[in-house]
Amino acid sequence: MVSAADRAKGPARTSVWLDGKATPKRRTEQPAGLDRDKITAATVRLLDSQGLAKFSMRRLAAELNVTAMSVYWYVDTKDDLLELALDRVMGELPLPPADAPDADWRDQLRRLARGYRSLLVAHPWVSPLIGEYLNIGPRSMAFSRTVQRVMRNTGLPLHGQTGALSAVFQFVYGFGTVEGRFGQRCAAAGISQDDYVHQVMGAIGQQPDVQEAFEESAELMKARGGSTVEEMRERDFGFALDLLVAGIEAMVARA
Repeated sequence: MVSAADRAKGPARTSVWLDGKATPKRRTEQPAGLDRDKITAATVRLLDSQGLAKFSMRRLAAELNVTAMSVYWYVDTKDDLLELALDRVMGELPLPPADAPDADWRDQLRRLARGYRSLLVAHPWVSPLIGEYLNIGPRSMAFSRTVQRVMRNTGLPLHGQTGALSAVFQFVYGFGTVEGRFGQRCAAAGISQDDYVHQVMGAIGQQPDVQEAFEESAELMKARGGSTVEEMRERDFGFALDLLVAGIEAMVARA
């Protein structure tokens, strides 16, 4: 177990997956009835229920009904634990089999994109952690290998495949992040997303200095269709994803 002083004065961290800590060493002094898997599962539950800003090792210890120092037998730092939690939820992503003979890359890419979006919405705390950590745990790497394999099957030249991956999954990241944060904010305020949008649109519509912009937005929303926020998001996401797939097809044809 690393002391608090050592944690504070140690060198800048890289990753729990690179520091020789991926598998904790078992010591006889460690608390009974506790293991890293239980600690990581409890971390995910707390992050889902309370959010990243409120998460602390003390709150986690209380959730597990142990002392905070007991947790440090299994992880050296809070950062290590957040990395483990991030990789754990990445395991929720359904991955298409690598040996499917009749698999169409378009269908597989759409499924991967929709799964990634659902993950970001279900766990809003994931977005900031993805931008902070290396994401090289086993489940994250399995997802990366899968999306790379699917992109290879598109027929794009090798030099363009990373750009295509960025176009698709950076779009999904942004879409899912905004969607997840908005849902989280509405839930915290005790209001549905539909009611919130109706209130905002009603307030904006009464302001004469933005009337022209409001009418243009209302026209766009009407043309898009959908009577709920969820329906409108689904239409936008599906259409945007179709545009990206069509763009890949066009680049393949050009190559």
